[in-house]
Amino acid sequence: MKQVIYTDQAPIPKAPYSQGIIADGLIFVSGQVAIDPATGDPFHGTFEEEFRLALRNVQAILEAAGSGLDKVVKVTLFLADISNFPKMNEIYREFFKEPYPARTTIQAQPPGQFQVEIECIATR
Repeated sequence: MKQVIYTDQAPIPKAPYSQGIIADGLIFVSGQVAIDPATGDPFHGTFEEEFRLALRNVQAILEAAGSGLDKVVKVTLFLADISNFPKMNEIYREFFKEPYPARTTIQAQPPGQFQVEIECIATR
């Protein structure tokens, strides 16, 4: 059985997907980009601004599911420009603490010309 996660503190999907799904005690958070949850508008700023907003969106979805960033076990990041990898690591450390989740980082252009997209799997 799966349960849909919904919060108005993160962007509302405008396509056929859920913000997240809970299944078998795991939380699967859909890829998040820099969309302002209050307005639903894309935010295109610096890499740092976009990444922090995407992380706050992930955090809001996890909290709506009764979890948090400290319960994340796997992260996948998509960077439009892999040269932002050092900046990504700095900001990542602001949100995730040791022991760090398993992580994969891929150079790929997220939809909407965003600089970064993040998805994760967490426990409850």
